[in-house]
Amino acid sequence: MGGIVIADYGVGNIFSVYHAFEVVGAVAAVTKDPAEVRHADRLVIPGVGDFANCMDRLARQGFRDEVLAFAETGRPLLGICVGMQILFDSSAENGPTPGLGLLPGTVERIPDIGLDGARLKFPNTGWFDINPPKDGNWKSSVLAGLSPGDAMYFMHGYVPSPSNPEDRLATFSFHGHCLTAAARRDNLTGVQFHPERSARTGLSLLAQFAKL
Repeated sequence: MGGIVIADYGVGNIFSVYHAFEVVGAVAAVTKDPAEVRHADRLVIPGVGDFANCMDRLARQGFRDEVLAFAETGRPLLGICVGMQILFDSSAENGPTPGLGLLPGTVERIPDIGLDGARLKFPNTGWFDINPPKDGNWKSSVLAGLSPGDAMYFMHGYVPSPSNPEDRLATFSFHGHCLTAAARRDNLTGVQFHPERSARTGLSLLAQFAKL
């Protein structure tokens, strides 16, 4: 199949992601056939909802081992929302539940209380500015075309906490708490927000991924 392959394992905004790639002129294909992952130039793993359900469907649909094998090839892989979370070691959601273990770290529930003492809504939904970590930059990443402070659309109740600070690609301020917005290690990138719902900034990210 080649090109950008979007894994359809029954979870996620599959066709929203596909149409967003169309908008930026990138050639992408949606597949329910795990074997097609082997021939992909770039792989996208969407995901929404429950972490354990995503992991279960990934395994039952035959994608788990193919994703692990693809990650070892060095070709670009992008996880979106829960598709990002399952790249990590485990999640506290209905857990602990093991993930793919491709990125060291855990996925934790977002804070219930802001630093100002206010009780926060769960799940978190809305636009938040993203920024590089201190001393970090977005060169040669999917965020290379963006500027610090650009906004992305989030919809989630859990968020990854990388074990290695250098794996943090971007952060966002959640009522005073500094949380992970994106992570990267070698050829693996994950974003907690939804680029397919993030207008110009999200399209820029997907266009950049198509060039990696």
